[in-house]
Amino acid sequence: MKIETANKNLSGKFNKPRLLILGCGDVGMRLLPLLRARFRIFAVTTQASRQEELRAAGAIPIIADLDQPATLARLARLAQNIIHLAPPQSDGSRDRRTRSLRSILPDHATLVYVSTSGVYGDCGGAWIDETRTVQPHNLRATRRVDAEQVLRNWARRSQSRLGILRVPGIYAANRLPLERLQKGLPALAADDDVYTNHIHADDLAQVIALALFRAQSGRIYHVVDDSEMKMGAYFDAVADAFTLERPPRLTREKLQHAVSPMMLSFMSESRRMSNQRMKAELGVRLSYPTVAHTLKQVDALPLKQ
Repeated sequence: MKIETANKNLSGKFNKPRLLILGCGDVGMRLLPLLRARFRIFAVTTQASRQEELRAAGAIPIIADLDQPATLARLARLAQNIIHLAPPQSDGSRDRRTRSLRSILPDHATLVYVSTSGVYGDCGGAWIDETRTVQPHNLRATRRVDAEQVLRNWARRSQSRLGILRVPGIYAANRLPLERLQKGLPALAADDDVYTNHIHADDLAQVIALALFRAQSGRIYHVVDDSEMKMGAYFDAVADAFTLERPPRLTREKLQHAVSPMMLSFMSESRRMSNQRMKAELGVRLSYPTVAHTLKQVDALPLKQ
């Protein structure tokens, strides 16, 4: 009886459809508990030291590197379901990592790609939906546009289903700007401040899981919460929640000499993203509907002293 039960469980395990996750970092680890009952999950990592962590979370680790195409051969046709969380490399206008991945993707697959809201560039604080034309203002966003186009072309050629999630600033208890606040780095003065968008890491994981089953082919979805905040207000809200000093405010002219070029680029783009398509088509119900709502929940802030 025990042997029969064991054989049945083993058979069920290996009869599950396979899922390949590339870029299984913080969000990927939050995603594993949502999908491991439905899939046999393979998680790609470049670090041998992470293998035990991934196994403990329910994934089968595979050592491979998107920067070294020769290491990807074993991934070819491994799974018909793919979640692409890996960011592009840090240079150039093309996403070489996604182009390497494309070469081993199977036909008739399902792929969810996690992109960025930065593809829109500066929208002057306007409300935008997924029909907005992309206009990247830096190479980091240009590489994301390239990745999206590469995957669209693959999906059409291979008759695969592709969902693209455009994601803004991800936050969680372990992903808050506490160090920035402790250093007293400045924010923009109210007249120069920009609208910014947010999503809690747990909600992002939930949306990715839903998109795997419900995303329409070739469809783009904004993965954002219901917040309507300017960047300075976000920093102030986090500072207040952790009883830290609010950041000093500077004009844009003065700020450009006080922050890194990357932070300055974030502070040069203002937009408010609609999440209606995400809610209507994917059936998303946010666990963390706004940043303000989250910061009021002590239980959601395990780092709070």
